[in-house]
Amino acid sequence: MSSTTVSPSPQAAKTAPVALPKSVIFATSGLGGIIGWCIVHPFNTAAVRMNLASMQGKHTSIMGIFREQGFMSLYDGLAAGVGRQVFYASSRLGLFDTCRDILHEYRGKTDFAGRVVVGAATGATAAAISCPMEVATVRMSNDVNLPPEERRNYKGLMDVFKRIYTEEGVSAFWRGSVPFAQRAALVGVFQVATLDQFKELYAHYFNQEKGSLANVFSSAMSSGLIYSIATMPLEAAKNRMASQKPDKVTGKLLYTSTLQTMRTVSASEGFLALYNGFLPYYIRCGGHTVAMFISVQLMRDFYARSV
Repeated sequence: MSSTTVSPSPQAAKTAPVALPKSVIFATSGLGGIIGWCIVHPFNTAAVRMNLASMQGKHTSIMGIFREQGFMSLYDGLAAGVGRQVFYASSRLGLFDTCRDILHEYRGKTDFAGRVVVGAATGATAAAISCPMEVATVRMSNDVNLPPEERRNYKGLMDVFKRIYTEEGVSAFWRGSVPFAQRAALVGVFQVATLDQFKELYAHYFNQEKGSLANVFSSAMSSGLIYSIATMPLEAAKNRMASQKPDKVTGKLLYTSTLQTMRTVSASEGFLALYNGFLPYYIRCGGHTVAMFISVQLMRDFYARSV
């Protein structure tokens, strides 16, 4: 029977690994996501603002944001970002580990194709669950970057949810959910599945102990680079759809679907506009991947030593 396991210590490597209860798998996934997000949230805020600045015909940078709005403004929306990780990271990683083990029991093996399928399915599922928090994160992170007359001036996370519900309706909580789910499916493939595969590759070719800090760090950096390149256009589409307001005259939204958003942006601003803010986005992706998976591994190792 296959289950998610960790080695309790290097000295105990030859003993049977400790099987982790599902509650530990989901809890460590969520906590790891929160720890990683607290570290990289400023880079996410910078990436969102740089990506959306072109909607207003502006160009900005991390240093420009720092000079004009102050360092602490980069932490706008942190509460929503942490809340997002509670739902997104715990369900994405927890479901991945659980479904991967179930698939292993059914097929008798765990290969890359299986990881890809499971990673895509669990990533999209996690996005659907956490989309309201994603909308709140985008809006709170970018509100200060809007012209004063267009700002929503949210007072906090609860105010975001209350005003979206009363002013725009429940459906607004899932605005941008399609590119978010598509991006999350790719993240499931390129981050979770490739990280799992990189762990095995580096352990085999570089004699790293699978699950060690060096193994997790090198694997996380590799998968973070791949998935940030692959998902940036979907991230840009999601940001624009989540932050937009209906036209004051027609009442219609400018961006209505993933492909329509990417076509519109590419036609009016050029395809590379979808990659505005790539550097902080990569730092966010790579940094969060490293911090999250190392945190998860440390917590699971600690649990293994404690039982």
